[in-house]
Amino acid sequence: MAAQLSPQQLTETHRTTLDQALEAIRTRAYWSPHPEHPKAYENDGKAAFDALLGTRFDLDQPGTDDWTGAEVSPYGIELGITYPHPDLDVLLPAMKAGMGAWRDAGPETRALVCVEILARIGARTPELAHTVMHTSGQAFMMAFQAGGPHAQDRGLEAVAYAYQEQTRTPSGAAPWSKPQGKRDPLELSKTFVPAARGIALMIGCNTFPTWNGYPGLFASLATGNAVLVKPHPRAVLPLALTVKIARTVLAEAGFDPNLVALAAERPGEGIAKTLAVRPEIKIIDYTGSTAFGDWLEANARQAQVYTEKAGVNTVVVDSTDDYKGMLSNLAFSLSLYSGQMCTTPQNLLIPRDGITTDTGDKSYDEVVADLAASVGGLLGDDARANALLGALVNPDVKQRLDAAPGLGEVALASREISNPDFPDAVVRTPVIVKQDGARKQWEGPDTDAAYLSECFGPVSFAVAVDSTADALELLRRTVRDKGAMTVGAYTTSREVERAVEEVCLEESAQLSLNLTGGVYVNQTAAFSDFHGSGGNPAANAALCDAAFVANRFRVVEVRRQA
Repeated sequence: MAAQLSPQQLTETHRTTLDQALEAIRTRAYWSPHPEHPKAYENDGKAAFDALLGTRFDLDQPGTDDWTGAEVSPYGIELGITYPHPDLDVLLPAMKAGMGAWRDAGPETRALVCVEILARIGARTPELAHTVMHTSGQAFMMAFQAGGPHAQDRGLEAVAYAYQEQTRTPSGAAPWSKPQGKRDPLELSKTFVPAARGIALMIGCNTFPTWNGYPGLFASLATGNAVLVKPHPRAVLPLALTVKIARTVLAEAGFDPNLVALAAERPGEGIAKTLAVRPEIKIIDYTGSTAFGDWLEANARQAQVYTEKAGVNTVVVDSTDDYKGMLSNLAFSLSLYSGQMCTTPQNLLIPRDGITTDTGDKSYDEVVADLAASVGGLLGDDARANALLGALVNPDVKQRLDAAPGLGEVALASREISNPDFPDAVVRTPVIVKQDGARKQWEGPDTDAAYLSECFGPVSFAVAVDSTADALELLRRTVRDKGAMTVGAYTTSREVERAVEEVCLEESAQLSLNLTGGVYVNQTAAFSDFHGSGGNPAANAALCDAAFVANRFRVVEVRRQA
């Protein structure tokens, strides 16, 4: 293939960005090369998005045996786009064919090609924002930021870790000499090559197709693997666009575009199960339900499996020196994207005897009522509410929301909000349900307490516990048994703070303390924050750390007689 992007061009254009990413993961300081405001881009992307509707999305990839697609926006628009359906017996060998040249290119060239792909994706952020909005139900600004620059940051972060781990061993020939006393030394010439495992399968999710998808995609590609992208059937377009851009860049850089391909499925086909156990698949990245994540871990034995599943995220409320700030921060966290984030707090553990605050002692009922009022105030204006809530991503979320009042006393009822731009969108405010958190309700093995299972969506439980000590034991149990992507706590006591930290350190859960400003427990920043820990049942990997990339390749040594 005639390369249009030379290694020299890639180095001149992107080596500085790669170096900055490497420095950012070392210092954990704030950094991003991707603008997160729409004004930084030349157009709003809507015309480009509209032009895709009702079209055939041709990727010119081998093994296409049919065309499929049935995406309907949570905002009520039928996308009408069809995508190539794969004949796996043709596509997978074609993907593997280009891996030798991709391996031989080395870690730096692979990293710089990936940075170029991300730069091309970044240039089309406004268009991608519309694709994420209309497949996930996120409000536009969240889709723009989380689906665009924040997702791109996570992809670049994975590339930086991949480059760092692959270059720990020397490249090129490494001389080795062992003295033999009076005899001539033993001498060898050794080379160490980061060798990919094979084809990686990235199984996309419905709610955050790019943010959750890019880390695995770019970690695998940067470590030399081909990547087959299997989108969620309701959120194909953002990842199809990503695949198309990646294929274009690979070809321009002189590599086989089939190193990245799309596997769209027919309705109800369940192609992920078929793919997951194919012998060609050596790596799997998955975000979604615990049931399927557990199945992958148990059955895809030939592959390295990275899963992010469900968890029960908890906030311990012990005391605060900024009551108004605490309520405001929690209200935003509960409301953002209608709670359809794997990091959204579900359980608020509040002592039934109340808490101390800067505005006086507050009873359990007062705290819950004040939080309900704070959420109600935040979402009181329908235009503001639509901008924060987005739309419910699927009927299952609405079903759980509708069933929530049957689980206990409702402290804040959900209300329906109309969206004047999208009258078919299902928009609902959060519900808060009171729960009894006495030990007898959750201590035994057969408990059926609702708050001990994830209720994904805009449903939160205000759990009355007998003491802060009991709250910490309940926190420990939920993290250990069900997992947690996030834990939050509010306290003015150094002793309680240390105790919460100890629980999170022992159970491997990421902790946020006393957030009262513009940073929220359900938001994480690439290059600095770890998303998940890989140490509790919610996820077996963290986005991103060295462990997330290091086992995607193996170092193969070749020894030659000197």
